Amino acid sequence: MMKRVRVNLNKVGIVYRRGDYDRLLTVGTYWLGMNEEIVFYEKDSIYNSFEEMDILLQDKHFKANTEVIEVNDDEIVLQYERMNFKLLLEPGRYFFFKGYKEISFVKVNLNEAENTMKVKQSVMRETTVIPYRYEFKIESSEEGLLFINGEFVKRLTKGLYFFWKNVVPIEVVKIDMRQIQLEISGQEMLTKDKAALRINFQASYRVVDAKKALLENKDFERQLYTLLQLALREFVGTLTLDELLGAKEKVSGFVIQSLNAKVKNLGVELLSAGIRDIVLPGEVKDIMNKVLIAQKNAEANTISRREETASTRNLLNTAKLMEDNNMLYKLKEMEYLEKIADKIGEVTVSNGGQVIDQLTQIFAK
Repeated sequence: MMKRVRVNLNKVGIVYRRGDYDRLLTVGTYWLGMNEEIVFYEKDSIYNSFEEMDILLQDKHFKANTEVIEVNDDEIVLQYERMNFKLLLEPGRYFFFKGYKEISFVKVNLNEAENTMKVKQSVMRETTVIPYRYEFKIESSEEGLLFINGEFVKRLTKGLYFFWKNVVPIEVVKIDMRQIQLEISGQEMLTKDKAALRINFQASYRVVDAKKALLENKDFERQLYTLLQLALREFVGTLTLDELLGAKEKVSGFVIQSLNAKVKNLGVELLSAGIRDIVLPGEVKDIMNKVLIAQKNAEANTISRREETASTRNLLNTAKLMEDNNMLYKLKEMEYLEKIADKIGEVTVSNGGQVIDQLTQIFAK
């Protein structure tokens, strides 16, 4: 019995006779025989390859209307429809029917880890793509070093980087390029005059060559710490305690100048250095306090003697003026009487005579 079938514009039909492939039907109306059956396929879909695909491709009509995509084990294929990402094809064999939509493919060789330029970053963020790539972000304050299979490849500046995953490991080591503060606390040292003390020291630096700091030196921060320790000991050991206390600000220039060449080999630049504070032992502190008290007492005595001398000189000048001027003498006498009388609760004087004269006689006695 014959039956009539219709193949729509967005579909194709594969006709099988007694279970074997017979022919491909595109858009149109057809009659099928009694031992024939048809299977419809959408033109906008990607299909896994049939086992008998090589047999089907021998049909020129089938071959002209299909496209086969081969994806090897070390590859993936990105499918686009009208330039928009649609799906990812893993290793395998696929086919689709031509002529309905604009479909394109980008084949990616995963062995070419750095070859990601032909894929947009938005596609690299797709959920289906994430398992097949690495993502590294370098901030504006950082620099990165790219290692592929343990071998240094290149420096990476700020930005977002993608690399394809494969059997070869990929690593990016990042380093902060900003100014960094380094604290050296509680350093016990001896001055030139054998005074034991503890010093808290600080320095600031920044990395200027990430490759030299990370590749050519092991633990460059620890090495820098040791260099600063030695330079500080050298500075302190050439000065007595008094000289050290008076020359704290000079340590910055000494340390930076003496370490300039050495820190360059570490890939860093020393920006500043200085003693934050000096901690003296108890007995030394007591001695320093006694010396300070003695110095302050001597200064106070000197000031006191200077003031006494000035007071005596003023009195002498006043006496000379009163000797030459009787009126000034009387005024001064009245001034002193006023001061004395101000401290007396009650004064009794007899009649006759001037009050001032009587007071003068009383106080004179």
